[in-house]
Amino acid sequence: QVQLVESGGGLVQAGGSLRLSCAASRSFFSYNAWGWYRQAPGKERELAAVILGAGGTNYADSVKGRFTIFSAKNTVYLQMNSLKPEDTAVYYCYLKPIIGQEYWGQGTQVTVSS
Repeated sequence: QVQLVESGGGLVQAGGSLRLSCAASRSFFSYNAWGWYRQAPGKERELAAVILGAGGTNYADSVKGRFTIFSAKNTVYLQMNSLKPEDTAVYYCYLKPIIGQEYWGQGTQVTVSS
């Protein structure tokens, strides 16, 4: 079992920045994907950014050039710059190990005011 604990959400004005953190309860050597999804009110959950275990990253088109995902030890981060009101959502940490079930964090609210 792996617990994912997110932090860093909050309220920010448009154009501002936030950094989300997701700490895993244990270290692991490999995974298929590790990163962030988001769900805006009335919309389906969608990928924001993930790190691929095979190498590289994958970003939603709407966040390219503004968001950066990176990891250090057992924590994955999402640096969000030039935030827009349409970035308002609950952001969920996601982990898909090589073997076994996928994991989700409890979610952290990001609200961008215009």
